[in-house]
Amino acid sequence: MDSLIAWLAQTSPADWMRLSRWGYAGVNTLHVLGIALLVGAILPLDLRLMGRRPELPLVDAARLLQPVAVLGLVLALATGALLFLAAPGDYLAMPLFLAKLTLIAAAVGNALWLNLGPGLARATRRRLWLAGGASLLLWLVVLICGRLLAFVAE
Repeated sequence: MDSLIAWLAQTSPADWMRLSRWGYAGVNTLHVLGIALLVGAILPLDLRLMGRRPELPLVDAARLLQPVAVLGLVLALATGALLFLAAPGDYLAMPLFLAKLTLIAAAVGNALWLNLGPGLARATRRRLWLAGGASLLLWLVVLICGRLLAFVAE
């Protein structure tokens, strides 16, 4: 594992992330944009899953919001991987970073559990509420963990 981390830290993208002031700033800005798209789309969808605004058809809301959330997730993951390259050893030594990755995996798994299971149209009200509540909680904790990473050394 240490050799993989050392190799990652010596790649051209890792050098660019460490040495390019504007490159790092640009990638960080795109990371925040990805997070904004993800959370901005997932929050109203989660609230709808939990029963808010029942007059709004769930399938229509999902058709509008899920592609935005997926785009935000892909952008956040891609830029997050680049940000990770700036100091892979340091990040992997931080329990908070590992917790953030675990929570992201759980949040994505939750979405897949709902969408690949019965799907939105056939899911029970209880399953929708549980999936929406879990998603809301998981993504908010991911946000908190990510924000705290900038201020926590260990």
